[in-house]
Amino acid sequence: MPQLNLSRLEFGDRVQHQLRVVELAEKRTSNGDPFFIVTLGNACSQIDSGPVWSDRIAENWLDGVVRGDVVQAIGNIGLYGARRQLVLSAPLRILPREELRLEDFLPSIDRDPAEYWDILDRFRFHIGPPTIRRVLDVFFADDDFRGRFERAPASVGGHHCRLGGLLEHVTEVAAIARQTAKAMRANADLAVAGALLHDIGKVEAYSISWEGFGRTREGHLIEHVVLGCLMLDRKLRKLGEPFCSDEQSLELQHLILSHHGVLEFGSPVRPLTLEAEVLHWADEASAKGASFREAAADDAAFPDNAEFGDKNKLWRVDRRALWRKKHNWE
Repeated sequence: MPQLNLSRLEFGDRVQHQLRVVELAEKRTSNGDPFFIVTLGNACSQIDSGPVWSDRIAENWLDGVVRGDVVQAIGNIGLYGARRQLVLSAPLRILPREELRLEDFLPSIDRDPAEYWDILDRFRFHIGPPTIRRVLDVFFADDDFRGRFERAPASVGGHHCRLGGLLEHVTEVAAIARQTAKAMRANADLAVAGALLHDIGKVEAYSISWEGFGRTREGHLIEHVVLGCLMLDRKLRKLGEPFCSDEQSLELQHLILSHHGVLEFGSPVRPLTLEAEVLHWADEASAKGASFREAAADDAAFPDNAEFGDKNKLWRVDRRALWRKKHNWE
């Protein structure tokens, strides 16, 4: 059965569905009385509840509910100004997780991961130098790594923040880097290798749970850029036999470490080769393009089918009032 798309519900629509508690925010009225706003969601979308006032709290409407719970939510879509909200008409009832699939309650990519793997593996197989292919195989020919890589998000709250988002993002970066490197007469094989390796650290930096996407201990203490470099070094040393020279390993590490471009965005070093510069901008193009695409598709940011978006709801694109064109070029 298709999942309920909360972002497309209209005023008055009835909701009686299983939803995950994305956030549970306690607030206060002007006279100090507590109330709660519950953000509820599934794999498609999410929505804020109307205020759960103190009298409902006293009647146990939120009894035992915490972030990450899956609840039976009953209510109707209401409006607060131009903003849609789910006005609850019954207490939230917590459902046992053993009978549920986490994947049904977290956002996920809208294409079959096999389609991305087909593209990514073709890029890998078409790389000329066998040395680069051998290094990539250390990760991408490993079934356990592929499984973890396929499931991971590309961020915990930004671009490609969804199950499979890392696979989607890296495939985009590889495609952009390959074409850009060819246009700029850089080493396209090396640029693609850097694209495939640049975010491997996210496999160990990010966690997935009923609470959503988060950071592991390693993610907090080291972050994915340095962590990816350590993963590459660790793998190559563990294998024992020299897969590449020290200089080649150093260049691959530089591609990983410099891909955020500047120190303030998490790179300990700026790009110092043409391929590293190409990789940095390919990563930026994928991240910014995805944020723009997701913002433009967010119906909540275009109340009443407005032509221009509400800047206050478009944080992904620096609060620009995006234009939804009414025409097409077909």
